[in-house]
Amino acid sequence: MRYKGMMPTFDVINPATSAVLDRAPDATVEDAKHAIDKSVAAFASWKAKTAFERSAILRKWYEQILGDEATLARLMTQEMGKPITESRGEVKYAAGFVEWYAEEAKRAYGDIIPTHAANKRLLVTRQPVGPVYAVTPWNFPAAMVTRKVAPALAAGCTVVLKPAEQSPLTAIRLEELWVKAGGPADVFQVVTTSDPVAFSDVFFDDARVRKLTFTGSTEVGMKLYAKAARPMKRVSLELGGHAPFIIFEDADIPAAVAQTMATKFRNAGQTCVCANRIYVHERIQSGFANQFADAVKALRVGDPMSDTTQIGPLVDRQGLDKVVAHVDDAVQKGARAIVGGHKRDGLYFDPTVLVDVKRGMRILEEETFGPVAPIVGFTDEAEAIRAANATPYGLAAYIWTRDLGRAFRVAEALDYGIVGVNDGLPAVPHAPFGGVKNSGIGKEGGKWGLDEYLDDKYISIALP
Repeated sequence: MRYKGMMPTFDVINPATSAVLDRAPDATVEDAKHAIDKSVAAFASWKAKTAFERSAILRKWYEQILGDEATLARLMTQEMGKPITESRGEVKYAAGFVEWYAEEAKRAYGDIIPTHAANKRLLVTRQPVGPVYAVTPWNFPAAMVTRKVAPALAAGCTVVLKPAEQSPLTAIRLEELWVKAGGPADVFQVVTTSDPVAFSDVFFDDARVRKLTFTGSTEVGMKLYAKAARPMKRVSLELGGHAPFIIFEDADIPAAVAQTMATKFRNAGQTCVCANRIYVHERIQSGFANQFADAVKALRVGDPMSDTTQIGPLVDRQGLDKVVAHVDDAVQKGARAIVGGHKRDGLYFDPTVLVDVKRGMRILEEETFGPVAPIVGFTDEAEAIRAANATPYGLAAYIWTRDLGRAFRVAEALDYGIVGVNDGLPAVPHAPFGGVKNSGIGKEGGKWGLDEYLDDKYISIALP
């Protein structure tokens, strides 16, 4: 791994083996100040480039990422435990954001406003917000980087990125590929640290940093939102979720099982859009639970570097302890594990299906972030909607029905930023991703993602 001078380092742990994988540079407050200075200096020249010039570099970065799939996938799997087959898929997904914004850079259109006076011309131009501070989580070490950095660079902003302490190596590699593609080094900087609070405070205190983009927990996001308010920075916050999956009585059960499996057990349940609560109509509850349990039993748990593994380890001890606590709480309050329910050696937890789950259990109130699927029965559409919306979170929700009217009614009634109808994997680079309520502010992806890094400037010209 590339070190920056004589900077101290911190260990990066492989969660599958608990061994030290590598060491990452441990940046200090002074390093943060230096990174800001470089980002501010680079902003003047980067924003002056034409959209077509920025687009061309982004396109080369996209090609570099695809060409480096094997290395990036291996890094992701080793530093955070994602199965290697999923890591390969994430490289393509991450590259997709770079490809999209390489094109979208050329579409930051302005407007000519019809004038109210014969001697005036009214127009709106769009310009980059300014230097950006980006903070990304460990669970998608590549895609969360490109989903933030690509639109920022396309808009003409410079970016300093702080990746999660658990998974910094993938971000460092992406920075190397950016430079290899011809991207100016100071335009996109990755700075890693084991002391994120003190390090980040430098960016909040510096008025030259005009934008914060953060993906992580709601608790941390709220604290950062308050800090960003002091110097009135632009903010984008993609925070926690508590996704419901509502399965109605007209469901094709095998298809519903397949989509629930796709959204629940990807990345061992460690995604903010995983189905956390599975509501099944009482008429099909038993049949769904049986087929779902059979599918979960067939999941292969093991070494994430193996192509046959479907469930890898949890990322760290804290994550494992939370899963254990949620399952123990549910079982103590009357739930039954019809599949799994136990931790294994190391940081592994059995893929688990819980039934007889009721209100008052932590697993229905908090985001579990693990391979545990609680099933809850319901009797009618209104009850399902009330249960699904009974949370302060509003990131993603899912429904399964063959009734077109119901699909529209329920999708419109669910208080969430993303709704998958018969679709457990709705996220794509060209569509908006983001939540409502305590799940965040702003959108990533599509034209909406570019808007987050652009300011509108109104110009009124009185002709002499």
